[in-house]
Amino acid sequence: MNEGAGRALGAGFLVVLLLVWEAAARMSGAKAALFPAPSMVVATLWTMVAEGHIFRPLAVSMLRLGLGYLTALVFAVGLGVTMGYSRAVHNLFEPLVEIMRPIPKVALVSPLIFFLGIGDLMKIAVVALGVFFPILINTIQGVRSLEPELVETARTFGIGTLAILRKIVLPAAAPQVFAGMHISLGMGFILVIIAEMISADSGLGFAIVNAQRSFRVKEMYAWVVVLAITGYAMNGLFMMLRSRLLHWNRDYEALEQSAAQV
Repeated sequence: MNEGAGRALGAGFLVVLLLVWEAAARMSGAKAALFPAPSMVVATLWTMVAEGHIFRPLAVSMLRLGLGYLTALVFAVGLGVTMGYSRAVHNLFEPLVEIMRPIPKVALVSPLIFFLGIGDLMKIAVVALGVFFPILINTIQGVRSLEPELVETARTFGIGTLAILRKIVLPAAAPQVFAGMHISLGMGFILVIIAEMISADSGLGFAIVNAQRSFRVKEMYAWVVVLAITGYAMNGLFMMLRSRLLHWNRDYEALEQSAAQV
């Protein structure tokens, strides 16, 4: 089956599920108030878009995600390249990384509230911690997969360490780094929504919880649809960017399977 036929099959399956949901909701009687049909959810979403209700919560969540993601990216790539290149640095930081990495980052929300409060800084920190480790581990693996002969040849020609890292090591590790970035993007999005659900007065996560507490069921489902569309759009934009920057590398699936295991 070619790619186009596979996508069509997937889209058709989604349509069937929506039709089944529509029929089940309309036959549920009084339960329809808690289990609205997709057509009702779409109508509510359209009203929210027309009235401009979704743009501010969406912008707030994306800002928090972007700040946390970019902060983690800078530090993770910098430390990962250094740990992958230098055995001494790797031995220094490895125990701390291995202790912190398995901790579910959602569990850090409560301690971070004590230190950072309930404002934006806490949510940005949760995202940064969740995004940091997958990018770090994949950067280290990418650097270590580099052929040693390339570095030795560069040293033979008198190229300095910083130039080697910038011109040889980092480009060679880029496919693995992007694989970690792709996995971390979804993790960061999940974490910012959870953090907003736990403690926030704005953002997509807060909008869902607020609608649920107010028994605005159709609006609650509409916000979930906004999450789905946003996540799908982010993934598509990331893949487009990666295809442009790494057009010379096509081992995406193998790298991402490895990234998902860290």
